[in-house]
Amino acid sequence: MCGIAGYYLKQTSNASFEQKLRSASAAMQLRGPDHEGFYFNNQVGLAHRRLSIIDTSAAANQPFSVDDRYQIVFNGEIFNYKNLYETYLSDEHCNTNADTEVLLRLYRRYGTDCLNWLNGFFAFAIYDKHTNELILARDRYGKKPLYIFESVDGLFFASEMKALFTFIDKKEINPVSLALYFQLNYLPPQSSMIQGVKKLAAGQFMRYSSQSQEINTYYKIQIHPEKYSQYSYEQAQANLTNLLQDAVQRRMVSDVPLGAFLSGGIDSSVIVALASRFKDKLHTFSIGYKDEPFFDETKYAQLVAKRYQTEHTVFKLSNDDFLTHLDDVLDYIDEPFADSSALAVYILSHYTRKHVTVALSGDGADELFAGYNKYAAELKMRNGGLANQAVKNLLPLWSILPKSRNHRLTNLFRQMHRFAIGAQLPFAERHFNWCSITPEEQVERLIKSNKKDRKAFQTQKTELLQAFTSANDFNEVLLTDMNLVLKGDMLVKVDTMSMANSLEIRSPFLDHTIVDFAFGLPADYKINAQMKKRIVQDAFRAILPAELYQRPKHGFEVPLLKWFRSELRSRIENEWLNDSFIQDQQLFDPVYIRSLKNQLWSNSPGDAAAQVWALIVFQHWYKKYFTA
Repeated sequence: MCGIAGYYLKQTSNASFEQKLRSASAAMQLRGPDHEGFYFNNQVGLAHRRLSIIDTSAAANQPFSVDDRYQIVFNGEIFNYKNLYETYLSDEHCNTNADTEVLLRLYRRYGTDCLNWLNGFFAFAIYDKHTNELILARDRYGKKPLYIFESVDGLFFASEMKALFTFIDKKEINPVSLALYFQLNYLPPQSSMIQGVKKLAAGQFMRYSSQSQEINTYYKIQIHPEKYSQYSYEQAQANLTNLLQDAVQRRMVSDVPLGAFLSGGIDSSVIVALASRFKDKLHTFSIGYKDEPFFDETKYAQLVAKRYQTEHTVFKLSNDDFLTHLDDVLDYIDEPFADSSALAVYILSHYTRKHVTVALSGDGADELFAGYNKYAAELKMRNGGLANQAVKNLLPLWSILPKSRNHRLTNLFRQMHRFAIGAQLPFAERHFNWCSITPEEQVERLIKSNKKDRKAFQTQKTELLQAFTSANDFNEVLLTDMNLVLKGDMLVKVDTMSMANSLEIRSPFLDHTIVDFAFGLPADYKINAQMKKRIVQDAFRAILPAELYQRPKHGFEVPLLKWFRSELRSRIENEWLNDSFIQDQQLFDPVYIRSLKNQLWSNSPGDAAAQVWALIVFQHWYKKYFTA
């Protein structure tokens, strides 16, 4: 796990570009605190920040080469690199024990065909000195980021936006991305808040030279209805068990201390149970919430830890601990991202890094196997019935009742309101609405946009929902979220917050063998009227404590509303949403901002706290990169 940056100039490089690349590398220091390296040759410059995981020796430092022709900078891990060496390179001698060298030798012999054989997560750049060509590539699901910017000077790339900023003379906000951000609270996976900056898509590689450039797709998640009848439910459970055990075992390779997150939920508990088969006294880590006992699931984590005799550590945190790290999180974010659970991931990563350098997690299971409440709501909607019709007909009532995430009853009113609104919409539009924090009409009131921007917004939204072709296959819902929510929200959150603490996170559920298997299963193996994430729960029931199946799942909600009404109210009024600053900024409607603040202080805040959090994140970012 590292950070990479570089450029390919249309003219020969000079000292100013070399210095900019050194500044870009310095901006990514937390991604790679163990070593910094550079390569310069005519038009090309490469930079690498290393977090040493496999073969920690200096011989494996980067940029790396095996001859005078190729140079590589690589961010990520190739878990099957030893098998790939034995299969494809056994006649070659490697000078290191690193996956980087195997990857470069594979490319040298087989070109981009080798991308199909890689099991892992990565973003890398390879420069071929003989052909004067640069190859950029990204893993199947986009776990590792890769930003790209092209100007009159050439092509620039980096693992982080803050590194790319050193090459951008004039930063301009992309109005379509701005609208999408405030609707979703994150950016879709290929969108960028800066005009002209793109992200290489997951499963793609780019070939660039002074004569030409092209982007190719080597992998795409696809639904396989022809496989739906391939396995009985019992056979599918057995296959999932074997595939996930193999995926966990692959992710145990490390030359530095390795552990696992253990939240007390099914997904992380399954990963810990399987990992314990390959490592005695596995280190496991949980967060406990002193001030929010309703959300504290550490007792369930303790049951799993006891059963598998892990070296378990619980970090008991108060709300003050979250506030203490608030500015650390805001400062590290270099592109607006307002999923507030990033705070919890940051703190968990911060404390976990004091013990290990690598941690396994259960990320991806909810999107793959239908674990979220919105999936149960969608299933109810598709199945119809009198109860659905009643909720739909009561929309006028839900509209006037007090709504808030902070109390069980008002949260129920909020959910009923969202369900009733969704019932009025076509299935694709309904799903986007349920993925959103702020309704589209409110975003239009918030942002000063024009008709051209709104048309481009609708075009991009249509592209994000292109997996919906009918209302018959529920897997289309899951595919949409794999491409939107997982890649744009979940993976960005985990990568950003873990890298802020120089911690590598590995997600066995996102092994491509499991993803491909999951999209060859009928939807009713994953969800029915009684159970979400059905096959995961049933396949591993025998190896988990029964208590995990006997309580509702609560995700932790950061107590934003409580903070905004107390400790952070002054900063909201005087710093982030100050009336005169909003007026001078000329991005938002001051009248809407004032009404939003009034709603926040009222007895029916609804989702105002989430909207205000999105504004806080954006304003902090804007002040740092546009007014400094």
